[in-house]
Amino acid sequence: SHSVLYPRAVSRLPLAASSRSNSNRAAVSHLHRQHYGRLYPVLLVGIDGSTTRLRYREPRRILMLPLDSTTLPEAERKARLRRHFPGKPKPRTEETFEGIDLETYKQFWKK
Repeated sequence: SHSVLYPRAVSRLPLAASSRSNSNRAAVSHLHRQHYGRLYPVLLVGIDGSTTRLRYREPRRILMLPLDSTTLPEAERKARLRRHFPGKPKPRTEETFEGIDLETYKQFWKK
């Protein structure tokens, strides 16, 4: 047991091994962060068309809020679904040379 005359020795770590986050820690190695503190000015566009300037973590010009399709009228909601998910493409008919009149292209032939 320690007496009052002999206090227990305090173990001091070197400054680089300190667990505190201060300016000395950043000087020894890189900043230990998942995301950096830089924020970029961005224009946020609401559903009703209103705009707000804010700072965002990615460098973008415009951010648009998603439209809630449950608040739309039924006809507009179906029209939006048709635009986003168009139907199957129609099969194209292959062109044949049977129906072409060769006399109309006579001027382009070499003699």
